[in-house]
Amino acid sequence: MEKLLDAVAAVVCLVSPEKVQAIASRIRRTDASKTAGALSGVVSTPVAAEVVDQLIDAWRASEVGADELASMLLAAGHVFTKATNQQSTELVWTGPTTPFVSARRTEQALLQVINAAEQTLFITSFVAYNVSTIVKALNAASSRGVVISMLLELSQDHGGSITFDAIGKMRTLVPAARLYAWRDKADLFSDGRVHAKVAVADGRMCFITSANLTGHAMDRNMEAGLLISRGHIPPTLDEHLRALVSMRIVSPV
Repeated sequence: MEKLLDAVAAVVCLVSPEKVQAIASRIRRTDASKTAGALSGVVSTPVAAEVVDQLIDAWRASEVGADELASMLLAAGHVFTKATNQQSTELVWTGPTTPFVSARRTEQALLQVINAAEQTLFITSFVAYNVSTIVKALNAASSRGVVISMLLELSQDHGGSITFDAIGKMRTLVPAARLYAWRDKADLFSDGRVHAKVAVADGRMCFITSANLTGHAMDRNMEAGLLISRGHIPPTLDEHLRALVSMRIVSPV
């Protein structure tokens, strides 16, 4: 049965919902021994034809009936489509590339989140400097009414760990941003730093990355991240960041 379930999953992941329905309809009208002919021409690419053939082979090796298999395909297809519509995840990569992986660049992903914001935007980073395109997008977001919150690491002069005042610089570059710092740390976190690098727009889209808000991170460093739209992760992350503020774990600067 596991082999058949894997074959069903392969079909619904690769074939369009309309063709999954067509395959299920034809399966209901035939039996395992005649399926190859019945499904001929339903799919048009060699890769899709291969997974359909694997489905046929797995079905012939099972004791599942035609109606049952058709129902399995329709149910799996429905769940896959619903899950896909609920959340989209993209790989983000800056640095050396290879022919084997297609990925968005860090700057592109961060700009997409900023530009998508309609009401709120929350960004965290360890440091922030030399990011003119990001600053321009942040000010544009502010101009259209987006409330921008930023959590950054404090400078050494203010009790933090970096050598320059990134918060003061950001206050100058994006005057409307609400700036926060992690000052009053519990004993467990006494030597802790703001190493989280995330951006969340309206609780609908988020970018989780290794990249700081620096020019090198945008186009030179080797950085990796995920751009997530919809689903439960963006609103959960947004709620967590705002709870850090409301619980006064981080404080306004």
